[in-house]
Amino acid sequence: MNCLAFDRFLASLPKTETHLHVEGALPWELLQQKNPDRFSKTPAFRKPDFRYENFEQFESILIEHAMCWFDSVESYYEAAKVIFSKHLQQNVKYVETSFHAGMMEFLKLPGEEILAAILDAVPEGLEVRVFLGISRNAYTPYLGPLLEHALTWDQLSGIDLHGLESLPFESWIPRFWKTAREEGKVVKAHAGEFGPASNISQAVNELGVNRIQHGTRAIEDEDVMGLLVEKDITLDMCPISNYKLKVVDHLSQHPIKEFMQRGIKCTVSTDDPFSFNNSLVDEFNTLREEMSFTYLEIAELISNGFKVANLDAIKKQNFIDQIDREIIDVEKNCG
Repeated sequence: MNCLAFDRFLASLPKTETHLHVEGALPWELLQQKNPDRFSKTPAFRKPDFRYENFEQFESILIEHAMCWFDSVESYYEAAKVIFSKHLQQNVKYVETSFHAGMMEFLKLPGEEILAAILDAVPEGLEVRVFLGISRNAYTPYLGPLLEHALTWDQLSGIDLHGLESLPFESWIPRFWKTAREEGKVVKAHAGEFGPASNISQAVNELGVNRIQHGTRAIEDEDVMGLLVEKDITLDMCPISNYKLKVVDHLSQHPIKEFMQRGIKCTVSTDDPFSFNNSLVDEFNTLREEMSFTYLEIAELISNGFKVANLDAIKKQNFIDQIDREIIDVEKNCG
């Protein structure tokens, strides 16, 4: 399939984004509009050849810029409107995104109002599920009670463990994730990005998650890869993020294809497009150009996103059937 035909095929497919941080998806153009003198030029960290030295550098730059925009409930609404409009432009039909629980403390904003603002920005034609991103050290005297209350929010789809994997796995985390599951929330965890493969098995066994964000370093442990297959755990992966953050040395070394070959279910998302200047289409083009993914392998990744989506069975199947029809059309035309 030539590049033009692939572009048409990719554009025709309904897509999902299952690993996206709202603050990390802050549209650069909003900062430019707010302060054109400061943000008129493209910064080094958004240029194609830039790679972060470490997670701390990435986090510092992101927080510095995010705090220039996110200062109110309305700022979340305005950012989400632009973020979701870009999804529609890429034929994305379903999004799972998280906002950082710490913003309730930093900004003294009610988390339920942030959640409502994000959902109010959802356009027609897009389904969005919002998660609360909770750092490993988030259960402070101030934030702890707010986190407990968050599990009663009807519109909150789930929770996701964030933060440095080098931080201790505190005792409140398994209890809290158990409570979330009992409340009917979808539970996820970031694991195996900078931390070892054992963090993945810990998240699966102790938190009861079946969705791991990243999980890249599972490749280092045969037992962990076996666990992922046995328990049908999905890895919501972000190859460009992994490259930019030096989780992998080269894109060609990213383990996503091997995971798929071993029967591990994977999806593809952008993670923090503010920081990496990437789009979902960029991710799939990167898989094709740097890792020799076929159009069938990319279609499988996209189908996986709908298979794990928090949608009713009929909607899921309709999207998967649409992907299958596009594959048939391509094979018919190419044949």
